[in-house]
Amino acid sequence: MNTLKRISDRIDSFRNEMIDMQIKLCSLPAISPASGGEGEAKKAEVLVDFLKKNGFINIDIIKAPDLDAPVGYRPNILGLYKGKDSSKTIWIMTHLDIVPPGELELWRGNPFKAWVEEGKIFGRGVEDNQQDMVASLYAVKAFHAEGIKPNYDVGIALVADEETGSEKGIDYVLKKSNPFRKQDLIIVPDAGSNDGTMIEVAEKSILWLKFKTIGKQAHGSTPEKGINSFKVASFLVTQLNKLYKIFGDKDPLFDPPISTFEPTKKEANVPNINTIPGDDIFYMDIRILPKYSIEKVEKQIKEITDKIEEEFKVKIILEEAQKAPAAPPTSQEAPVVQALKRAIKEIYGKEGKPTGIGGGTVAALFRRANFEAACWAKIDETAHQPNEYCIIDNMMGDAKVFAHIFLQE
Repeated sequence: MNTLKRISDRIDSFRNEMIDMQIKLCSLPAISPASGGEGEAKKAEVLVDFLKKNGFINIDIIKAPDLDAPVGYRPNILGLYKGKDSSKTIWIMTHLDIVPPGELELWRGNPFKAWVEEGKIFGRGVEDNQQDMVASLYAVKAFHAEGIKPNYDVGIALVADEETGSEKGIDYVLKKSNPFRKQDLIIVPDAGSNDGTMIEVAEKSILWLKFKTIGKQAHGSTPEKGINSFKVASFLVTQLNKLYKIFGDKDPLFDPPISTFEPTKKEANVPNINTIPGDDIFYMDIRILPKYSIEKVEKQIKEITDKIEEEFKVKIILEEAQKAPAAPPTSQEAPVVQALKRAIKEIYGKEGKPTGIGGGTVAALFRRANFEAACWAKIDETAHQPNEYCIIDNMMGDAKVFAHIFLQE
């Protein structure tokens, strides 16, 4: 029996134990204090105990101060499992925290009492991010149980605060006690696809803008006495749609392959029908291909708003709600990408495809620090939804993908 078969069979033998671990972790809702929770400390205790029992020789708990958490900090756990060679480490980073359950009436059960149904585990956090957290932990446990060493050291990073910005999570770890090296392989199961083929290697720049149009309020029957800010804002929205042509280049690495410029949130203006609004506010969600700078897009938007201000005799105020320049992409030829492609082919029988996305992931923090990280998982993308679920076979298969990578030369 070859080594991978032994490890895979051992992972299969852990199936019920892995389900039980999911249920246990789900019962410890690690919600950020900023979202009304107590943080990740209780969940971290369970996971540190697991690491101690399964051969991890170095376990560091990096505490990011947080006075809003009952324990006064947010825990970040770094566990090291020794392999045959310590010249590099294969890291898998998942996050401890979860989002609140949202509207409870939309759930078919208690979101913090996970239940199993038709090959799935249901509960808040079971896919985001416990599926691959448990998969990575039990991939290592299989090596420990079989007495087989991975070819290289394996690092398990379990971090806080991913759902509310990572300031007290991986961002804090990178700034305070960076254990990562350029030669390390860093896998972040923070994005994925339902067939397991997407390997996320790049992200677009993100720009969220607030547009406030200031006109002049008047009675609805005498529009000549006012300046209808809603009408001007509506015209502005149509003019901003020209950005699709101005920044119209495509990049096939990304899905979708274009920059996007979408008006989204709209604030209420006047409460009654027969008043022409003096102020109007709307927002845009903009995702920009890395070839274009955010500054260039902002300059073009300013030119559009300046023309409309002059034409309609209004004032338009722009505010940035979020601005995140694209991190340097991970090379499609990077060792971590190639290792994932080999493992996906072996375990799932499919060709992994390096892909860029419009959303933001914590891998961007690694990339900005000049580490080549890749996001990957086989998921149904139920994160943040009511009745979030993890497909059990995905959890088992992902554990085998990680095990395959631990055995690669």
